[in-house]
Amino acid sequence: MKKIASFTVKSLLLIALALMFVVALDNGSESASAQGPDGATVGRSEKHDVSAALRTIAPVRVQAQKFERENPMAPVRLQKEGADEALQTAAPSGAMPAPIANFAGVNTAGSGCTCYPPDTNLDVSATQVFQTVNLAFEIWDKAGNVLYGPAHNNTIWSGFGGTCETQNNGDPVVKYDRMANRWVFMQFGQLSAPYNLCLAVSQTSDALGAWYRYSFVVSSNQLPDYPKLAVWPDGYYVSINAFTNGATWAGPKPYVFDRASMLNGAAATFQTFTSLGSTHAPQLPSDLDGVTPPPAGAPNYFVEFGNPQKWYAFHVDWANSANSTFTNYASTSVATFRIICANTRSCIAQPGTTVKLDAIGDRLMYRLSYRNFGTYESLVANHTVQVSRGVAGVRWYEFRNPSAPTVFQQATYSPDDNARWMGSIAQDKQGNMALGYSVSSKTNNVFPSIRYAGRLATDPLNQLSQAETTLIAGTGSQTGSADRWGDYSAMQVDPTDDCTFWYTTEYYITTASVNWQTRIGSFKFPGCN
Repeated sequence: MKKIASFTVKSLLLIALALMFVVALDNGSESASAQGPDGATVGRSEKHDVSAALRTIAPVRVQAQKFERENPMAPVRLQKEGADEALQTAAPSGAMPAPIANFAGVNTAGSGCTCYPPDTNLDVSATQVFQTVNLAFEIWDKAGNVLYGPAHNNTIWSGFGGTCETQNNGDPVVKYDRMANRWVFMQFGQLSAPYNLCLAVSQTSDALGAWYRYSFVVSSNQLPDYPKLAVWPDGYYVSINAFTNGATWAGPKPYVFDRASMLNGAAATFQTFTSLGSTHAPQLPSDLDGVTPPPAGAPNYFVEFGNPQKWYAFHVDWANSANSTFTNYASTSVATFRIICANTRSCIAQPGTTVKLDAIGDRLMYRLSYRNFGTYESLVANHTVQVSRGVAGVRWYEFRNPSAPTVFQQATYSPDDNARWMGSIAQDKQGNMALGYSVSSKTNNVFPSIRYAGRLATDPLNQLSQAETTLIAGTGSQTGSADRWGDYSAMQVDPTDDCTFWYTTEYYITTASVNWQTRIGSFKFPGCN
């Protein structure tokens, strides 16, 4: 759930959704949700249309606001917790490549909102870099030249009507669907019942062109907090953290949206299942990288944080929702680890202040990156842990054979006494791996900065053998009272060569309550062509 300093989302009466409304055209009201015979819920876009070309729409800017955002911690329940069994002890033998592109992203002033955390996120196409933050976006060419923005995220819904146009509540994610060469953008609708998500799909590969725009009422009584979007051949899959009446943890909940219809601008449906309950931890859906799709008919894989980590298969049947299933079919035990500052927000120390930052140690960090190498399938993931020295480190995994998943390799990256957290991980087409993250240390006078490390596919298993490189060194600390940092970052792979990594997250130039900056950088391993 998102909380605002001047406004707290309060418990509201449940609003009953009609089983079906009369289906209308573009700007009319469309059907809501109905319960399927197997427990799956089927919903339809309440509204959809096509925008004018984005380049012709004036960027929406609002008077500066100030608020702090807070996500409740999901209860963490682990079967095994203890000293880190996978701490990397071998020193890196190589060095990560230097940045190719390295330019400033949207900052506090450009976002039009003195708010935090920024929820920094991006993706890239053949020619464009698209970054989103709370509550704005900007588009560049790959040399860092501004093509559009910064603009508030609801600019994309200008003229659409409803809460997608009139409200701008954040939690944005942007993805480039390389199978269709389209952009997909998603953020919150309203923060009170009935709860909706706003999605848009570009008509072409040009983000500055027209967009197919949608509003989906996804729940009458559960806030879809922390939505994470993943691209899959048969749908756009979304994991959310469900909070009943915006306040009570109800567990993770999966959604899938009708990709085929949305690519054509048609009225679209979604399917979902009941939230799993308060004993479950947050999940992430598998997000396709590379040019080779998963095997025909493969479900989307949702992985739930914990030890063991639970695996769910979301199989969707758009023709008959009675055949759709969401099944816990496997679990993978991982090396024991210690939760970082469990049930607290103050974890990461900074120079020059007693204020500490949120490590968000209760979930896998965006993304769960999937790649089909032909002879095997691989997924990589990461989360933040506490290592034996009492500092934060990044635990990363490579899972293989997701239909019967195994841990192929794992390690915790913490080569010194600096804290590392808020990671994002991906692989290039050769299986080389890159992990980006934030780093800070009060003892070593390291202001929150942006670094990345990695490994070659030929390196010894269970090691990030390519030592970290700095994208940009921070020169200030965050002193705001909410301790909020990042919420998520993004490591993506360029579709042009399937080799170049792009990473973005936040940092500070000067010590301040709220004055975050973001950075966008790219790099690639020399042997990947």
